[in-house]
Amino acid sequence: MKYVGALLAGILAGIVLFVLLVYFNPLIKARTVSPIAVTDSRQFELVYTATPDDSILWADNGEVNARLRPPMVAKLVEPAINETKLLVTMLRNSRGKSVGVGIKFETVAEETGVLNGIYPVNSTWHMWLLDRGGMLIDQKENQWSLLRDVVLPAHIGSGDSWQGSWYGILTNGPQSLGTAAVSGGSGSLAGAVGAAIESISARAYSTIRGPVAMEGRITVSLADDR
Repeated sequence: MKYVGALLAGILAGIVLFVLLVYFNPLIKARTVSPIAVTDSRQFELVYTATPDDSILWADNGEVNARLRPPMVAKLVEPAINETKLLVTMLRNSRGKSVGVGIKFETVAEETGVLNGIYPVNSTWHMWLLDRGGMLIDQKENQWSLLRDVVLPAHIGSGDSWQGSWYGILTNGPQSLGTAAVSGGSGSLAGAVGAAIESISARAYSTIRGPVAMEGRITVSLADDR
């Protein structure tokens, strides 16, 4: 019987060590250098506040964030959309001036890759920019570093919250350099193509309210001058 107990203890210890290795793997770090930072193409930045309180509309399944905005918005609990988050937000330029509106749909991808430091999310931005027109940004994201460094510490911490300073690039494709695909749809952006990178800067997260102090930044690089 003691051998069975020793075997079970060994298996349990192995599982714990495996989980710790996945969580604390020093080889898996958040991407912080944009692959389009060194290109010669024309670029512009769009900034948005990635918190429910400062969004025009924020909706998800309600499991993570108890506060939807506005309050009468229904939770996304139907089986086909219960892994989806919807964000409607004002877009600002790098000087803080409002320049448009963005709608982001994101959903957890079916494939998994936690062992490789990947928490895959598929997302699409629909944007309307003043005096420029509309465009679509299609991207694959890796939110593992955000989940590991910000969200999970908030859940296992004593205060049900996290505070600190975190920065990372979410975009992880689908284009060859790990950039998002940009397609212009209307106005002066009609027919435009290019690449984009979305990053997040986080300072506070709550298990009840979700992101408390978090800002998103999208760098768009177009193939021609628009």
